[in-house]
Amino acid sequence: MSDPSPTAREPSADPIAPIRAAPGDRPFVVAQLGQSLDGRIATLSGESRWINKDAALDHVHRVRAAVDAVVVGVGTVVADDPLLNVRRVEGRHPVRVVIDPTGRIPVGARCLFGQDGIRRIVVCAIGAEPPKGVPPGVEVIWVARVGKVLDPKSIVAALGAAGLMRFLIEGGAQTVSGFLEAGAVDRLHVMVAPVILGSGKPGLTLTPIHRLAQALRPKASIHVLTDGDVLFDCDMRSQLKSA
Repeated sequence: MSDPSPTAREPSADPIAPIRAAPGDRPFVVAQLGQSLDGRIATLSGESRWINKDAALDHVHRVRAAVDAVVVGVGTVVADDPLLNVRRVEGRHPVRVVIDPTGRIPVGARCLFGQDGIRRIVVCAIGAEPPKGVPPGVEVIWVARVGKVLDPKSIVAALGAAGLMRFLIEGGAQTVSGFLEAGAVDRLHVMVAPVILGSGKPGLTLTPIHRLAQALRPKASIHVLTDGDVLFDCDMRSQLKSA
């Protein structure tokens, strides 16, 4: 059986290079997801630390250092309370952005604090109540809903209008899936750990398809990280439909 996939067999020199080389005349979106060999991001109880190993974490911080902003959904903030800065590699901290349609970000969320002088932005739904957990100095951007969620393309446009041209959609899986579903992702990094959970929370969840011809088949390069995880760097703008 012939292989219709355009996946590259030899990795490019550096998966960060396409991000740094992105044109500056429009927003460029890279999304990332870490998962097990069987496509799980957490156990059924929600435990996810650490499916991926140190080299994968280093890679995430390298991407953070290469973008203008790092974006997460409010569910990630509630579950993990991340800092969203650069600690594991040399580089500048990105602007921290939280997508919070209904203003439920908790008071004291670490990503909205800090004395590093970095901009902090919360993206809310037009018509929603202002978020109560937002400290002074945090910007609020209002974006229209599409159904129950905020429109990913409108978020991209709003962040671009705010001067952010390169950003990382870091989590969670539902947020990454929404941006991918909307065609709002230029580059997708999927880091696969050689571990099998057998059950648990799935990674990417898109609208069901009925034929393989409907599947997304992006061009991709493969990078084996130093401690065994595998990075798939997928160019979503050159993705092809299978025949």
